[in-house]
Amino acid sequence: MKVSGIEQSSIESMVAQLRSIAAQTQDVGTGSALTGVSPIGSGAGAGPVNFGDVLKATLDQVNERQQAADKIGQQFAMGDDSVNISDVMIVGQKANISLQTAVQVRNRLVSAYQSIMSMTV
Repeated sequence: MKVSGIEQSSIESMVAQLRSIAAQTQDVGTGSALTGVSPIGSGAGAGPVNFGDVLKATLDQVNERQQAADKIGQQFAMGDDSVNISDVMIVGQKANISLQTAVQVRNRLVSAYQSIMSMTV
């Protein structure tokens, strides 16, 4: 089943990744390191991870992938012999998947925010 152009299994995979990252961030308070994410201003034993910093670092990674895909595509279009079509396609798909994931996370965050704002106290 497809939801907004993305298969349900892909969404479930993204949710599983988010849950594993959330579990890792909870481990930060107990002294273990957060793997794969190094937000700005955090060091060893810095305490809880700031959600805004993690989000910014992730969006920066998405942006870097988009720029790398554009650069390698331009190199291929200009006739650079060191770049082949498979590299262009792989980098482009990685950038596309990163962007789709970021859009889905944004949609989930907006949905959660709307749900919270509609709650009565």
